[in-house]
Amino acid sequence: QVQLVESGGGSVQAGGSLRLSCAASGGTFTSYAMGWFRQAAGKERVLVAAMSWSGNSSYYADAVKGRFTISGDNAKNAIYLQMNNLRPEDTTVYFCQARGTRDYWGQGTQVTVSS
Repeated sequence: QVQLVESGGGSVQAGGSLRLSCAASGGTFTSYAMGWFRQAAGKERVLVAAMSWSGNSSYYADAVKGRFTISGDNAKNAIYLQMNNLRPEDTTVYFCQARGTRDYWGQGTQVTVSS
């Protein structure tokens, strides 16, 4: 069974940085698209960044372009989200997703940015 586990969240001041990690297990992920979503309380879950293992492609939401970078290490079955110049509006829970024949989700990791 596929399992995704996020880590690296925490509390930082505005302008600071965090690096989120997503460790995947229980399957072969070379055929999966991988992404990071975020969801604040009372809000819908929205895509922040995505990548594919084989297509050498990536996507970033306008709100994070130039500040966040998604990357992956297939040998380690992991993806990462480097988050720089964090803003209070980035405060929310971040989720890792693997998209294949079905979607798999991690449990989420909290990011809090204060001014």
